Amino acid sequence: MAQTLTSLLVHIVFSTKHRVSIITPEIEPDLFNYIGGILKNNSSPLLAAGGTSDHVHLLVSQSKNLALSVLIQDVKKDSSSWIKTKGDVFRDFHWQDGYGAFSISQSEVPGVKLYIANQKEHHRKQTFREELIQLLEEYGIEYDERYLWSGIV
Repeated sequence: MAQTLTSLLVHIVFSTKHRVSIITPEIEPDLFNYIGGILKNNSSPLLAAGGTSDHVHLLVSQSKNLALSVLIQDVKKDSSSWIKTKGDVFRDFHWQDGYGAFSISQSEVPGVKLYIANQKEHHRKQTFREELIQLLEEYGIEYDERYLWSGIV
């Protein structure tokens, strides 16, 4: 084939360090816009963003030229540095070390966008812990619960 053609759609989930509830409704839109800019600069457009005060969900069309781990590292590092400039309450802000990433097909995009948009309502019924385990099981990802919550008290 003369060219490389890809569709790399990824649903990414990660939380604040120790699941600290620090992402306020006031900062959330700017945070997602900033993350969207980081992703755009990495040729990986943000298709949807949502979450709660302690974790985020991102739907990303990942660049074929960048490893997912590098992309997420850039998002976390740059957004963490940015949010620390937004006031004293954020000066100790950190993201957790790990993340969940789930590949989806084009046909799943509308459903995943809706799921991400409804995060606040969703978490009135289900904890982040329950949600992450459900996602891991849905996608057939093996995990050891002893290590799943390291750094996420």
